[in-house]
Amino acid sequence: MPTIDMKSRTDFRPMLRKAVMMFFLVLSAVVPALAQETPKSFMDDPINHPMAPLYLVTALLFITLILVIIVAIYMLRILNTFVEQAEKERAKKLGITYAPSVSWWTKFWDEFNAAVPVAKEQDIDTGHEYDGIRELDNHLPPWWKGILYGSMVWAVIYLFAYHVIGSLPLSGAEYENELATAAEQVRAYRATQPVTVIDENALTYSSDAAILSNGQKVFISNNCQQCHRQDGGGNAIGPNLTDTYWIHGGSIKNIFQTIKNGVVEKGMPAWGKVMSPTDVRDVAFYVMSLQGSNPKEAKAPQGTLYAPETPTAPADSTMGGK
Repeated sequence: MPTIDMKSRTDFRPMLRKAVMMFFLVLSAVVPALAQETPKSFMDDPINHPMAPLYLVTALLFITLILVIIVAIYMLRILNTFVEQAEKERAKKLGITYAPSVSWWTKFWDEFNAAVPVAKEQDIDTGHEYDGIRELDNHLPPWWKGILYGSMVWAVIYLFAYHVIGSLPLSGAEYENELATAAEQVRAYRATQPVTVIDENALTYSSDAAILSNGQKVFISNNCQQCHRQDGGGNAIGPNLTDTYWIHGGSIKNIFQTIKNGVVEKGMPAWGKVMSPTDVRDVAFYVMSLQGSNPKEAKAPQGTLYAPETPTAPADSTMGGK
């Protein structure tokens, strides 16, 4: 019988020490980089990301662990084969019949499933047979019964905790609590943000490129083009924003108020509830900048012709009141 020399086995301790040293070496190189700001996520730039070495070492250690487990399983199987051969030879020398020993895993699995060996099926035979098929009195596995009894116990606990004493909230109450928590988080966040106050009565149109560019972005991102088209020409729902006819007034103040307060009965949301005052102003300026752009196949005019007021020049006192 082949023998195993326990003294000649490979010592993995130096390799393990080297692996641990390599892990901490890479970790020491990664930790300083963690203190720096990382503008890009790992998925954006996995090669140059400061966490890439740590992720790589972790993946290698995980793969190594799996390989060690696989090798250990095969070594155990080989060792069991040697032990089985030794027991067979020993039984042959003693002149007795070899009976393989049952492993602990087999014993546990049989008890876990309450499995009856084929050799003992006659003990649970009910005596009913049809077309060569015998009926056995097999019981449910213990794990199945455990789940059933556990669910019964949990049902009693759930009923008592949720419906009797009310110590735990139901799903509706949980939803309301989450809404309240979210509202508090929004309030706290807004409290840390600077608030821009827009004086509607003092609004004066400006063709500033930065304001118009942001207004166009907000106009598109909030799907305003769904009702007014991206060029402002209007469609079946929204009116034309490029002509001089307006339903709710064509001054910059009127446009600002229409965007802010909306026209709910006509499907126009009150964007002031979800947009900042600055964004409302920028969109209003962008809409005003569309005047006279004359897009193709624009919607017919709606509302009343708006004529901007022309300020009257003050009288010159040096001209004798003329």
